[in-house]
Amino acid sequence: MLTTLRIKNLALVADLTLELRPGCNVITGETGAGKSILIGALNLVLGERADRTLIRAGADSCAVEAVFDVAKLRKSLAPLLEELGLEPCEENQLVLKRVFTAAGANRQFVNGSPTTLTTLAAIGEGLVDMHGPHDHQSLLHPAKQLAILDAFGGLQAEVAAFAELVRRRATIEQEKAALIVDEKAYAQQLDLLRHQVQEISSAKLRPDEEAEVEAEHRRTSNAARLLELSQSALGALDGDDTSLLNQLGALGRTVQELQRVDASAKPFAATHEQAVAALRDLQTDLSRYADRVDLDPARLAQLEERLNLIHSLKRKYGAALAEVISFCDEAKTKLHGLEQRDAELARLNGALGNLDADLAKTGRELTAARRKVIPKLTKSVTRQLQDLGFQRSELGVSLAVTAPTASGCDAVEFQFAPNPGEPARPLRAIASSGEMARVMLALKTVLAAEDEIPVLVFDEVDANVGGETANAVGDKMRQIARARQVLCITHLAPVAAAADTHFVVTKQVRDGRTLSDIQPLIAMQRVDELARMLGGQSEAARKHAEALLSAR
Repeated sequence: MLTTLRIKNLALVADLTLELRPGCNVITGETGAGKSILIGALNLVLGERADRTLIRAGADSCAVEAVFDVAKLRKSLAPLLEELGLEPCEENQLVLKRVFTAAGANRQFVNGSPTTLTTLAAIGEGLVDMHGPHDHQSLLHPAKQLAILDAFGGLQAEVAAFAELVRRRATIEQEKAALIVDEKAYAQQLDLLRHQVQEISSAKLRPDEEAEVEAEHRRTSNAARLLELSQSALGALDGDDTSLLNQLGALGRTVQELQRVDASAKPFAATHEQAVAALRDLQTDLSRYADRVDLDPARLAQLEERLNLIHSLKRKYGAALAEVISFCDEAKTKLHGLEQRDAELARLNGALGNLDADLAKTGRELTAARRKVIPKLTKSVTRQLQDLGFQRSELGVSLAVTAPTASGCDAVEFQFAPNPGEPARPLRAIASSGEMARVMLALKTVLAAEDEIPVLVFDEVDANVGGETANAVGDKMRQIARARQVLCITHLAPVAAAADTHFVVTKQVRDGRTLSDIQPLIAMQRVDELARMLGGQSEAARKHAEALLSAR
């Protein structure tokens, strides 16, 4: 649900924060007070194009921010935000922000992350459904109408099965297209793949080989220096009379003499023996190391050649040897497919034939199921339309068979006949905003349990209605608000009285500037506003207002 709408420097609004509540929220006020500004602000933060002439006079920029509680949308919204590279929602709050300036700069944010206007609009489509004379209405799109029909009939599983067949067919078509090339391109592709496979395979690479070769290359290229250092160390240990071991021999004799004179000096002899043993071990290890040092120019050349080959293959086929080997495996698979092109084409054509048969059968079954659902949907909606003042009007659904898409082989068009004797016309072609709003309201009443969009906005839904129809509109609003948050701008007291929360928009003059403001109403304030909407503050109007509220 929409919890907060903040507006700054938009038309008559200087700085306004609207805290909305669950259920049905209604907004009333005198004509020209600024009710439409709220809808315009919501449209802006949902991705509509910005009219910079609406920036408040004297201000450089305009900002609109909307905060949504998306606890019920976490499963669908979280993956979408991650896919778009946007920050996740904290404490189940989604924050959308739109800023545009008089100079032409346009910035938008989702949870603080900058994003594009297209992304903002895409996210907004799943959050708010606008119904008004100048707002987009998702129910008018043929694809949405088809989804509504399927949702009403519980056909989602059948549609998903058909979509999977379409996906599999598209995959096979791609495989087939990759095989069907002209002979020159075919020969070039074969030559390239064979060269790549031969070049990599002949190298007999191992994923961990590079580190081993580099280490051996370092040792071999420095062999002369390593031999020189190890022999110098051996000489220092036992090379002449001044070597460490010879000096330790002289030291040992001195320690022995010391021990004969003083028995307490015996530990010195043990320490001396340990030192001699340690140096002897070092001498042995250095001698073996020197023996292993290989002054072999031929081996060095081999290692350099191997490293050059490894680096060359990495430049061509991958950043690491594992990637090069993987590239070779993929190239082998492609090569095998091309070399077996005729057999592979026959296999793919056979698979396409089987899928086409499955698509035809599944498509017919889905079409038949949809035809069974249509009368139930139209009957339910027509009943709701009667409550809304269309006593002899009907909603129809035309279904035409089309080429297969992910949603089936059908094209759906909702049609409406508002007056007896007149032909039904597509719902999108209805000119009257009052008729359009009431048809949408009837559809929403029937489909509220199926539609996942959490916020419904009705602007001027009561146009050209009155009397009992106005009461019916209010009842419908309350019905829908049991499952969705409703935001409604109305001029009819019966509709306003049906709301859970009532806001009034007023226009004031402060410091010589006109400002729009909005405040929630409580208790007798609602009676005052409803009486105003009924024609004044007469006793009869106030009693009528009180009766409307008590009938809620």
